[in-house]
Amino acid sequence: MVNRLRGEISAALDGRKWTLVLTLGALAELEEAFSCKSLTDLLSRFSAETLSAKDIITLLGAGLRGAGNDVSDDQVAMMQTAGGAAGFAAIAADLLRATFGDQDVSDESEEGAGY
Repeated sequence: MVNRLRGEISAALDGRKWTLVLTLGALAELEEAFSCKSLTDLLSRFSAETLSAKDIITLLGAGLRGAGNDVSDDQVAMMQTAGGAAGFAAIAADLLRATFGDQDVSDESEEGAGY
């Protein structure tokens, strides 16, 4: 069971329920991937609402690895979820909300998170 207070979310990818969390290590991975110098820079980048498909792959990959799953970004890129691209965007938004709160992250319902 996921613990939302620790920033964990659950998402259905490839017909399997996964836990994702942006641990401090996962956040550091994202800072490096997106060339951000701080968590504030990282949050600003995500708040711009201009995430590409590659951004979502990187974000979800870091979240999956943060929860202890041994998956590469290439494996994440091949995964499927309910709702297609919109489903992936909803999962990414849910993960960001769980990590940073509701600060400037678009408000999606949990229904769209691929459950």
